[in-house]
Amino acid sequence: MKYKAVIFDLDGVICSTDHSHYLAWKKIAEDLGISFDTALNNRLRGIGRMDSLEILLGSRSGEFTEAAKIELAEQKNALYRHSLKNMSPRDLSPDVKATLDQIRGKGLKMAIGSSSKNAKMILEQIGLENYFDAISDGTNITRSKPDPEVFLKASDYLGIEPQFCLVVEDAKAGVEAALAANMDCAAIGDAANCELATYRLNHISDLLLYV
Repeated sequence: MKYKAVIFDLDGVICSTDHSHYLAWKKIAEDLGISFDTALNNRLRGIGRMDSLEILLGSRSGEFTEAAKIELAEQKNALYRHSLKNMSPRDLSPDVKATLDQIRGKGLKMAIGSSSKNAKMILEQIGLENYFDAISDGTNITRSKPDPEVFLKASDYLGIEPQFCLVVEDAKAGVEAALAANMDCAAIGDAANCELATYRLNHISDLLLYV
């Protein structure tokens, strides 16, 4: 068996909080008089909060001090976290849970590799807080995807060398981060159109073909 571990992005792979992100960023943008739509929201997928804010602000970034930007990011996170309180194990699809169980049954280790600082809260809400062998998230990295830091830390926490880890991602930035970490990447969702991906998945259960 080539792989000893699978590292999953969280949002868009294990569960979806895209709409919650969208509504929170849209509220921040509207308060600033900035146009915000799904196309702009898609550009923020897989990217850390402060980097996302810079994309949202665009040419107006220079109008804001660093302290003001931090305040805006905190406002967005408060809106987002409030919406997460409505999540429950019902937001975990049976297909995802069955796939995770089968991977565990094969003896592979599993980790989360997410830029989100809310990863642990989301996992708790959907009933997976103690399921993964390691969690690397926005609370322990300084550089967001496409930098490979989040995945390299996940492999380090697992005690498994990067080349034996397979990443599952739904964002192009995540695919780029995985490859930069010397890891293969199985792409799903929008990222399945990324030519850089090692594998392309139509469904999460397709992952079982490669592990």
